[in-house]
Amino acid sequence: MTRAGRRLAYARGRRAELIAAWWLRLQGYRILERGFRVPVGEIDLIARRGRTLAIVEVKRRAKLVEAGEAIRRRQQRRVVHAAQAYLQRRPELARLELRFDALLLVPRRLPHHIKDAWKADTF
Repeated sequence: MTRAGRRLAYARGRRAELIAAWWLRLQGYRILERGFRVPVGEIDLIARRGRTLAIVEVKRRAKLVEAGEAIRRRQQRRVVHAAQAYLQRRPELARLELRFDALLLVPRRLPHHIKDAWKADTF
């Protein structure tokens, strides 16, 4: 991929995260972080609703199936490791129920929120 292509993909990804954040807000979540990065991984969105801390992976594709399949096992593992690093920095949140969600975006459709898309203990 060219440099311009990477920049365009990055911009589209950030826009998808912004749309996903607004969708989650409308569902009653409070966004704690966007684009949290550490050497072991990255988390697109970290949101809280009540006693649940949702670690959210956002994917935007042309078709819903493609978006879901884009979250591969390796990426899930990196998100889990990044979540562990986040909780080390924010130990007051460790008492909350941790959940790994996927929020899939497809053109001309409402976002598809998959709660508990994977478990951390499978790694």
